[in-house]
Amino acid sequence: MAAGTKHYSAELKRDAVTMVVELVGQGSTEWAAMKKTADLLGVGAAETVRQWVRKAPGVGAASVSSGGASADTAEEVRRLRKEVAELKRANGILKAASAFFAAEIDRPHR
Repeated sequence: MAAGTKHYSAELKRDAVTMVVELVGQGSTEWAAMKKTADLLGVGAAETVRQWVRKAPGVGAASVSSGGASADTAEEVRRLRKEVAELKRANGILKAASAFFAAEIDRPHR
């Protein structure tokens, strides 16, 4: 071991990889998740966590980037988010229209 090199347990490494995958799955960027994990676990640098993630079996950059989700699932999430945004926009228009017509009904007519 070189001077200044720390040895971390396999359990800590496994926990760090799991934490990174979970944080990315919650919407963090890969690098932000690695930095936060390094800070929380007291690991010297995010680069150390990045190396653990890259070396972890079954965890590659693609699975971390998508939070472990398949490409089909990621596409479905994108489609549903787009649909939710469109529905929210339509709902806003309908609320404005209902407020307008409610005001028209309350207005005295000649």
